[in-house]
Amino acid sequence: MLTPKMTSVVERMTRAGHPPFHELTATEAKASYEKGAGVLEVPKPALARVEDFHIPARDGFHLPARLYAPSADVLPVLVFFHGGGFTVGSIATHDTLCRVLASRSGCAVISIDYRLAPEHKFPTASDDAWDAVQFVAREAASLGLDGRRLALGGDSAGGTLAAVCAVMARDAGLPIALQLLFYPGTTAHQDTPSHERFACGPLLDEPLISWFFGQYVRTPADRSDWRFAPLNAEDVDGVAPAWIGLAEADPLVDEGVAYADKLRAAGVPVDLEIYRGVIHEFIKMGRAIPEALQAHADAARALNEALKP
Repeated sequence: MLTPKMTSVVERMTRAGHPPFHELTATEAKASYEKGAGVLEVPKPALARVEDFHIPARDGFHLPARLYAPSADVLPVLVFFHGGGFTVGSIATHDTLCRVLASRSGCAVISIDYRLAPEHKFPTASDDAWDAVQFVAREAASLGLDGRRLALGGDSAGGTLAAVCAVMARDAGLPIALQLLFYPGTTAHQDTPSHERFACGPLLDEPLISWFFGQYVRTPADRSDWRFAPLNAEDVDGVAPAWIGLAEADPLVDEGVAYADKLRAAGVPVDLEIYRGVIHEFIKMGRAIPEALQAHADAARALNEALKP
């Protein structure tokens, strides 16, 4: 099922012999992901603005955030949440991807360092994400941005957070132009055919998924909460239009399709792209995988079209 280039990448990963995250402590897994996250990334685009700042969360904690902008103009903005199973990942691990999205789309991107498990259990990540969205919408002008043209995005667990925030925004009356979701997690339990088909990977396998969620959820009941599993949302009528990019050889592909179907059934416009022969995390492999470059272009085009005046 994998493309020749994807097969080559997987073989190189196997030969590298790094221990899987689920055999490490959470601290070790975080460090391992930080070390390897940029190995297959495209070169970092230079941007006119790259600025670090902090966003206050509801409990007084200050969330690190990073603003990327291709010019000093007053630009629309994408609020972006990184992937990593709610346990690993950071602004640094997704720096290149955010730069690419800003450079290719012409909009600003704000990357959010929401708090991670196991120190911070469900629903901390979704609470932090929503606090960040509200802050950006409220304070965009002070950041030199146009908060009236706002999009939400993320990959994997970050895609889950973006989808959740899109529902919260609908309920709060906050207009969102687009939800940009790279292979989001949406189900309460990992029991779809694609989870069975790719239970042994490559890269993202059943033991790792179970380990990630074991770090994050407090009790089995948390899995049924729609803030963990957006497919469980009572309704998605009136949420923002969606661009959803999925990997064909990914345990999460079926739940991504299912969420696209749920949105469409509610009358929400959806642009669904399934990139053939690639695996989870492919979006960060642009140096080796041409499908990543295509996904960058497709996502940037969707952003540009949704956020233009």
